[in-house]
Amino acid sequence: MSINYAGINDHLLIPMTAPHKPRVLIPQTHPYPPAPPAGSHPQLEDSAPRIVEHPTDVLVSKGEPATLSCKAEGRPAPLVEWYKDGEKVETDREDPRSHRTLLPGGSLFFLRILHGRRGKPDEGVYVCVARNYLGEATSRNASLEVAVLRDEFRQPPGDVVVAAGEPAVLECVPPRGHPEPSVSWKKNGVRVSDKDERLTIRGGKLMVASTHKSDAGVYVCVATNVVGERDSEPAELVVFERPAFGKRPHNQVVLVEGTAQFACEVAGDPQPAVRWRKEEGEMPLGRWEVLPDNTLRISRLRVEDEGTYTCVADNSVGRSEASGTLTVHVPPQLVTGPQDQAITPGQSVTFQCQSKGNPPPAVFWQKEGSQTLLFPGQPPVPSGRVWVSPSGALTIVNVQPGDAGHYLCQAISVAGSVLARAGLEVTGGKSSPPVLSLLPANRTVLPAGATVRLPCGAHEPPGSVEWLKDGSALVGVQPRASLLENGTLQISGLRVSRDSGLYKCVATSPAGETHWGISLEVQGGESDLSLSSPAPDLLPGPPSTPVVTNVTKSSVTLSWKGNEDSGATDVTSYIVEAFRYHTSLSLAAGMMWWPDTTLSRVTPVPWQPGGGWPMADSGI
Repeated sequence: MSINYAGINDHLLIPMTAPHKPRVLIPQTHPYPPAPPAGSHPQLEDSAPRIVEHPTDVLVSKGEPATLSCKAEGRPAPLVEWYKDGEKVETDREDPRSHRTLLPGGSLFFLRILHGRRGKPDEGVYVCVARNYLGEATSRNASLEVAVLRDEFRQPPGDVVVAAGEPAVLECVPPRGHPEPSVSWKKNGVRVSDKDERLTIRGGKLMVASTHKSDAGVYVCVATNVVGERDSEPAELVVFERPAFGKRPHNQVVLVEGTAQFACEVAGDPQPAVRWRKEEGEMPLGRWEVLPDNTLRISRLRVEDEGTYTCVADNSVGRSEASGTLTVHVPPQLVTGPQDQAITPGQSVTFQCQSKGNPPPAVFWQKEGSQTLLFPGQPPVPSGRVWVSPSGALTIVNVQPGDAGHYLCQAISVAGSVLARAGLEVTGGKSSPPVLSLLPANRTVLPAGATVRLPCGAHEPPGSVEWLKDGSALVGVQPRASLLENGTLQISGLRVSRDSGLYKCVATSPAGETHWGISLEVQGGESDLSLSSPAPDLLPGPPSTPVVTNVTKSSVTLSWKGNEDSGATDVTSYIVEAFRYHTSLSLAAGMMWWPDTTLSRVTPVPWQPGGGWPMADSGI
């Protein structure tokens, strides 16, 4: 340190050691401590002043005590003085009323820091100066700053309203202060921690990335520095919830004239307002109501009520919608039903059956007593005489006496079903269905590669013969199969997998039809053998005409005589065939060991014109 003496009344210019602090100009107002008497020499043990403890910066609150430390050494003991901003500091040594005291060690003590808008007498840059007759020493600069924190926030936080899931920002600008206050937040009196990754506190803002209902509450912005804390006026964060459905409307399928109910359970904050609308038009006039739980009820349903119904829930933060579809089913109804009809053989007949309903019903026909179902668009039955039109009408062409009976039209859907019945009477004919002769055995076994001939002749009256295999037409489809003139089926080059199966001979005449079944089994290996009809002289002669006796409500006794011509072997059993006019043929067949046989569980019908039960039997 260098000291430039320009005169007793000049000032000392002391450079500050800290580069960021201004230089302090110290006036020289006091003489050095007394020097030795004239003519004497300074004592060897005397030394110039030296600062051994420099003052440090002090930040203190207004009204609080403070101390600026300074300790100096020298011989004789140096005199210590303080300067603020280049001016000597007045202590209680100069003015007993002063709030500043120079302590014995040289430190400057402030009883209380004075600071106000009109004056700041204690704030500034201080140095201490130690002097004796050998010189002086000046400390480093030390700043005394007064911490301030005003009461009023420059921008207090305001109330915020958000929907759950949305971000929220609470913002405040703290009061002016020195040092600049930091900002924190309290929620419902508890300090908010930013450890929650959804929360961020930055620059006076509290940011919530995705609000939860639990984030709602009263928030206070807290400004803090060394002076203390200041709390802002409270601000409320209100977290509303968009409408959310507890129960949604579901699709409904209800019968006409019934009642439909669509649930709509909704929650939200504030409580949502609920209303209903129909997407395809107006709500059913006078037939709908909304129950206290927001359920929509529609009564006395009509087909035109079908459509989509939407529950709309609104509140101040959003809208939610949920829909359900109403389907109104109408049970099937007949628009045009079938009527009883009577025609003669060979004519055609049509039974009408038009229906309606929602959904549109499926229509099918069935002859009473038959398991066969006939549907619109289905290919004609094997005889090719019966079919159902797309509109549901049943048509029978070339009517035969066997077609007589009752026919059932049924319209069915998931909503229900309806049935109509009509009779067909075939008049003007008493002929019986054809009787089959030269029948093959019930079961025939042949090797692969062989040729088989299965006889089946129809007589009394004669009729057309058709062969079926497993229910499907055979002749004309199978190239190895041919129908001979007498009704015999011939199949050449038998194959195990292709030709084994159930075969049926069907003889048809205007009076009806008769059929006979046979099982053909083709076994492995090839053969040139062929199976053909036996010679006539090997077959037994026909028995006599059956005689009906002992007719009861549940049985009938038939008697006949065998033929003396038994053929190649003795007759072991007989087959009885029975039919009734105007119906399809019924066969009562069995292995009967005696010419006198009783049929049980039958219902005799008195003889009537155009009716009766003729019998025919044949020996085996």
